[in-house]
Amino acid sequence: MKFAATLLTFASLARSQGPPPPSPCSNTPAYSPCEIIFELGDAEAKAHPNPYLTVELKVEFRSPRHRTLALPGFWDGGRRMVVRFSPTEAGDWDYHVTSNIAAWNDKTGSFTAASSESPGFIHAENMHHWAYSEKTSTGLYQAHLWMGATELLFATMDDAAFRAIADARGAQKFTHLRGLVMTPLGGAFQADAPNAAYFQQLDGRVRYLNQKGLMADLILAGGPGYLSKLFPTWEQRRRFVRYVVGRYAAMNVTWQIVDAFEDYADGRALLKEIGTVLKESDPYQHPRSTGAHLTSSPLVDDGWMNYAAYGTADDQLGAIEHQVFAVPFVNLDLGREDSGAGKSGPNDVDAAAFRHRLWNATMDGQSPTYANTGSGAQYANSPGAKAMTAWFEFFSDTRYWELEPYFDVDGGRALSLEGVEYVVYVEKPGPVELSVVKHGYDVFWVNPIDGESIRKKYSGEHFTGEPPDRSHDWVLHVVRESHMESMGRSYKFDSREYPMALQEVEANTPKVPFAIEQPAGDLSLSKPSPYAAKITRETRATRSMMWLWMGEVAADHQGYRVLATGQKGTLEVPRGIAGRFPALMHLRLYGLNANGKLYELDGACQINP
Repeated sequence: MKFAATLLTFASLARSQGPPPPSPCSNTPAYSPCEIIFELGDAEAKAHPNPYLTVELKVEFRSPRHRTLALPGFWDGGRRMVVRFSPTEAGDWDYHVTSNIAAWNDKTGSFTAASSESPGFIHAENMHHWAYSEKTSTGLYQAHLWMGATELLFATMDDAAFRAIADARGAQKFTHLRGLVMTPLGGAFQADAPNAAYFQQLDGRVRYLNQKGLMADLILAGGPGYLSKLFPTWEQRRRFVRYVVGRYAAMNVTWQIVDAFEDYADGRALLKEIGTVLKESDPYQHPRSTGAHLTSSPLVDDGWMNYAAYGTADDQLGAIEHQVFAVPFVNLDLGREDSGAGKSGPNDVDAAAFRHRLWNATMDGQSPTYANTGSGAQYANSPGAKAMTAWFEFFSDTRYWELEPYFDVDGGRALSLEGVEYVVYVEKPGPVELSVVKHGYDVFWVNPIDGESIRKKYSGEHFTGEPPDRSHDWVLHVVRESHMESMGRSYKFDSREYPMALQEVEANTPKVPFAIEQPAGDLSLSKPSPYAAKITRETRATRSMMWLWMGEVAADHQGYRVLATGQKGTLEVPRGIAGRFPALMHLRLYGLNANGKLYELDGACQINP
């Protein structure tokens, strides 16, 4: 139904006294999109030849429980404006229109939304994890297991190829598919207005992904500086962001603003500007972040971002930042599996190397994202994709929303919910020692290639064992299965006695067991500089350390940048760390010991051109 007809009914209602027509959103199931359509009349169309630029439209929806959700309208070609909305609960809704089109402004309406089995949209929960907004029919909270796949050109690829990929990823149990809203190849915008046909096709593809159980992780623009080149002014960027929110916020999406924020001049300020508009415009508060070459965590403190994203498989960076930030972590680029299309860069790896990166990122506390060097259906059923399915099926049988990195282990890397279950990744098969709370446990040796497992029993508090063979990596799962089953009937989403909290970092005290040896003087943008940390107190815990070197030029407000990982080597200062040189840089070194204790040392040095 077109909203213009509804407005005509409002105008004639006083004369006819007949019943109003049904709303376009009547009987829409909760968390399903519906559309209210507005048509410009002849006079309005003449006054607004480019409605994208000049027509203002917003509709506020009031829920049965008196929560207000406001959504911007979007231009959909010709004289057509649309407000797309998903009710978040069953029952009677009211709405109110605000517009600079007099015939639409201040109009009201109502409709009744139907109930549905949808779990709703997702949000951060339990500090580093995800949950749906709705409980089950029995009143239990529902966790979300994020497993992504990258198909950057999903918006523009051939329709048959897109559907084949979406069908395959849905069948493989992926829960997210990541791609670009706009590419540097163009086509999305023409002459100061969006290409309506382009975005209508994208609408259909996002809907199709949602139908297959996949959330669309939308990167607004890809390519160095492309978003600011296309929209050089603040008002242009704001208008575009609200346009995208209007089109897609009612669907099951997440926001990843650009593919790499470091590729933008004054990237921190630009991303804060765009992220703040996203936060203010999206009433559903879908997850928000941005892609990065290394990590988007330098932007966490700006208040708009609610999860951190990674563009590297560096385990030292991931493991240490997990101890520093109270947000979920998603790795967007573990590398690309080469399953026949060929390698084109150092981040393209074979299936075994990709699987190792997948499980190590998991031990860092990150949600993984899959990518292949090839695009299309012929590369969909690769060994790496099958390993991702095995990963998903394994964690679906755990309390994954409570698992955190665990350090009382030798011979592997671990996650645990202490006293309930322990997951150990054994990348290099050999003896494993694991301290556990004293109980009886079921023990599974799981093959991460295909998910096949071998079951044993154990009772005690110090498990020792070896994988069934040494031909590949293994996953050890030590779990109290019967206890887990009873916990599954509990109303507690977080079963811990005390909520999870970040550890207190030991910073700049005599207890810090290391010192900074290098850099000892100034750094230069034009040449690499050596860096090194020295252990000053040898203990069993300091025999195995992870290291993260960071720098920040506070005066230029670009946020900190990762300089290096590891105990020693050479580093290159990223040019985007400051806008003017020479610059005084705050140097920070984190060290994470084998027991999971995090230490920090701070210093200062000058960066010269």
